[in-house]
Amino acid sequence: MIVAIVLYFGVMLAIGYYSWRRTKKYDEYVLGGRDLPPFVAGISAGASDMSGWLLMGLPGALFVTGMSELWIVIGLLIGTWANWKWVAPRLRSYSEVAGNSITLPSFFENRTRDTSRALRIAAAVIIIFFFTFYVSSGMVAGGKYYESTFGGDYVTGMLIVGAVTVIYTFVGGFLAVSYTDVVQGALMFLALLIVPVMALFTLDNPADIFSFAAENPYGPFPEPNTTYFNVFAGVSAVTIIGNLAWGLGYVGQPHIITRFMALRSPAEAASARRTGTFWVTLCYIGAILTALVGTVFFTQTGASVTDPSGETIFLDMARVLFHPLVAGIILTAVLAAIMSTMSSQLLITSSALIEDLYRVAGRRRPSGETLLLLSRAMVVLVALVAIALAVNPSDTILGLVGFAWAGFGAAFGPVVVASLYWKRLTAQGALAGMIVGALTVFIWGSVDSPLTELYEIVPGVILATAVMVAVSLATRPRPGVADEFDTALRVNSFAVSHPEATFAEALERNRGGSPSV
Repeated sequence: MIVAIVLYFGVMLAIGYYSWRRTKKYDEYVLGGRDLPPFVAGISAGASDMSGWLLMGLPGALFVTGMSELWIVIGLLIGTWANWKWVAPRLRSYSEVAGNSITLPSFFENRTRDTSRALRIAAAVIIIFFFTFYVSSGMVAGGKYYESTFGGDYVTGMLIVGAVTVIYTFVGGFLAVSYTDVVQGALMFLALLIVPVMALFTLDNPADIFSFAAENPYGPFPEPNTTYFNVFAGVSAVTIIGNLAWGLGYVGQPHIITRFMALRSPAEAASARRTGTFWVTLCYIGAILTALVGTVFFTQTGASVTDPSGETIFLDMARVLFHPLVAGIILTAVLAAIMSTMSSQLLITSSALIEDLYRVAGRRRPSGETLLLLSRAMVVLVALVAIALAVNPSDTILGLVGFAWAGFGAAFGPVVVASLYWKRLTAQGALAGMIVGALTVFIWGSVDSPLTELYEIVPGVILATAVMVAVSLATRPRPGVADEFDTALRVNSFAVSHPEATFAEALERNRGGSPSV
């Protein structure tokens, strides 16, 4: 198993080295020179999204609670498709039309022509705050992985996983993150299908997976869960709405929508959407099957579940089923899920610190070499802070992810949609909506009341949208915003309808005049 893990780490570091050889400029480090193929973009967006939650948090929740946890999956599937369909092509066009923006905060500023810098700074601060918790969730997953797989020390495992992730992100930047995502996505995909299918063949009666948990004690639980297969059991309408609302969060996740900005052309968003949606659908099926098979597997084999939360059932199942070398290769899928998300988040946070805070605060424009060096330094700094938070985790992996997901969804989601579809958006409206969304999530999640059973992303998005619209209507867009909005629409329409044209050609042929859509 150690041999398999070391080989995996070696491949990740080799990709980091290859990407380092191709990364010469600061904007290439941050956004890959906007040259990301659609297949890579589709898998990378999915892999960076899923994290350890896909192989640990989701199977664990389904294993312990039952099929009532499926509402999150439904919401996320809808959100994945809709994000690629309605956000990806327009954001790819508009982010380049609006001052060639290479980060989300810089896009907000350029889109609204905010001269106060307040919008960009606020967006960067929100990214740094919520991604610190998000990266911390990855560190927690890495520690639990090491504990369950090798019986080792939690902190040691966290440090090893964190160190390798930091090294290839530090060296190769956006290209390293994206191309390692493809390898990691393939590992996740294969493992989530192989492990539950092989476990299914070991059962006395495979059909038991559809009834066993409701009729028998299973895993560490002394009593049957009679409502295990009822998707409505134990969940109120408020909980169902909240779980479905996870899909709302997609449009505000910087580590996902940055892939849209890096595409070679808006026309390639359709191909990336098909790849990404297909990949994530099969991965969800594998995670669900892992939980279902696990209810019978651990009872019949007598194997133990390492973590009472159920978040290690995939690891425990693979370790029992396979020869250590094969198990090690399969279990690298969990590392892949953890590291693919952490690397994306480290890079986005580093970019926010340098591109959206340091450059804004600095009086003189630093050289590209200086920016590149500082970005790499920030990757290390953010990782160290996340490690400090994860040493004594106070929440589950799903809990940490849920908080950060809601924060980004409420703070950025309404502003992203309005930026792409509402010409009347102003800098003041975007700033007000962003702050209200972030604060609502933070306050809602901190208050203990019956109302707070509703996932905080729902009130966050509602209040952020209301405030954003009200303030925008009470203020005026800056000169040139409307014309640039029309230009972005024309460029996007031309690029999508003429996939053979380069984006530079689309820009050249569609400046000035009236929008075509």
